[in-house]
Amino acid sequence: MGVKMFPRGLACTGFLLALVVAAPAVEVRRDLEYGRAGGESLLLDAGIPDGPGPFPVAILVHGGGWTRGDKAGSDRPGDGADITPWFDLLHRGNYVWFSINYRLAPKHRWPACLEDVQTAVRWVKANAAGFRGDAGRIVVFGHSAGGHLALMLATISKPDTRVQAVVGFAAVADHEHKLAARGGLGDGLQALLGRPKGITPEALHELRAISPINRVKAGMPPVLLLHGDADKSVAIEQSIAFQRRVKSAGGICDLITLPGAPHGLREWAKAAPEHERQLLAWLERIFAAAGAVK
Repeated sequence: MGVKMFPRGLACTGFLLALVVAAPAVEVRRDLEYGRAGGESLLLDAGIPDGPGPFPVAILVHGGGWTRGDKAGSDRPGDGADITPWFDLLHRGNYVWFSINYRLAPKHRWPACLEDVQTAVRWVKANAAGFRGDAGRIVVFGHSAGGHLALMLATISKPDTRVQAVVGFAAVADHEHKLAARGGLGDGLQALLGRPKGITPEALHELRAISPINRVKAGMPPVLLLHGDADKSVAIEQSIAFQRRVKSAGGICDLITLPGAPHGLREWAKAAPEHERQLLAWLERIFAAAGAVK
């Protein structure tokens, strides 16, 4: 167990000290290169629990509308794309985690970001043991636009990028959902695809092709969706429809609805404090069903 040190002279109650001592220790390694593409070095951060392992592994894909965001949490700490709640959750769950950066639009158009996620999965599979991780127990987390990439990964039938589970947090599953009501393509999609706002037949074809809901098929890894019913950025109806589509194809897709939760992860613990326990329990069941032994 790790003990966080307090500045000299700072009083600490026995209760607070007990909480600090109980917090699991974790080693964080930053800016590790997992690949090169488009003239850029692709970097990730890694969190490694204390102990011999092997530990289950989580690959973290931040959101930010395909145009921003950062592996350390967010490029705008505290905003709706901030994934920092995941770090504490995974520390407490004794997971090795790898939080990735990927090429962003508009400098890099589709499918650069998805290609980078695939590269990261391959790298993690090859290197997990060196971080005391179990390459046979890998889950990919994705929030919002990162959730879109995670769900897209789930639909790809390639052994080298297949993982044991995918979790989408307020994930974009259907680019066509309420497209007309929004008046066309949003800024993120315009940047990602290099298209204007207007809805054209060509734009519709491309949006449908990169919508995970249209790529669902049998044999996908189990998927868990978490979505706040007060989300104003990505409607929960997208997760409901995606779950229905996966189940119709004979796959596993569960949905945890967070009453009153908005789009940003930082508000989720307040709105639905049980969701983290439910998430970890779901992963434990999925890994056990896959024949993995902890």
